[in-house]
Amino acid sequence: MIHLEKISRIYQIGNQTIHALDAVNLDIMAGEFVAVMGRSGSGKSTLLNMLGCMDRPDAGDYLLDGNNISNMDDDELSAVRNRYMGFVFQSFHLLPRLTTLDNVLLPRRYHNEGVRESDRQEAIDLLNQVDLGDRISHKPNELSGGQRQRVAIARSLMNKPKVVLADEPTGNLDSSTSDAIMNLLTALNQEGQTIVMVTHEAEIAEHAKRQIFMRDGKIQEDLHA
Repeated sequence: MIHLEKISRIYQIGNQTIHALDAVNLDIMAGEFVAVMGRSGSGKSTLLNMLGCMDRPDAGDYLLDGNNISNMDDDELSAVRNRYMGFVFQSFHLLPRLTTLDNVLLPRRYHNEGVRESDRQEAIDLLNQVDLGDRISHKPNELSGGQRQRVAIARSLMNKPKVVLADEPTGNLDSSTSDAIMNLLTALNQEGQTIVMVTHEAEIAEHAKRQIFMRDGKIQEDLHA
């Protein structure tokens, strides 16, 4: 599904050169659940941005489902994100004025045909899947943190992504709610969904079948359960 070959990302801050990613090689197979760990500045978030086509490498090749996307322009990358990727963020990124249902439907608004009635039914089915079928008309401020994150997960699945990328998905949640979110992600993975998750919490990473540890822009360890 994902093949990175000698991927590098360099930032220049004043006179300092930062190797956020330093010749990273990585393969992720369809159906894997991968946790990416490391201290602040280790490169884990840069790696997630690279996987999600939100950033381009300064060197190396990124093959996604056999397609080399390393040199694509912004429009091409946007199309790849919309087709292949679902995103779950620590801060949920829900639009406050929209209902739960309309937040889940957001990815479909970028399609040429717009939102169809079948899309609405699909969004309702996804909300039922994450146990929020009775909250479709609620606004985000009427939901708990765990409920908002489940809305974000449902939204990430709306375009049937090949890969769900989760950036600290439990970072703003208490421990019991975190467990519920991780159980949901685990269940999705057991159904075949590929998931790559950044976390700094070892107990959260234990839900994944594979743990990658980064340091100074390099993969230091790659452990399979």
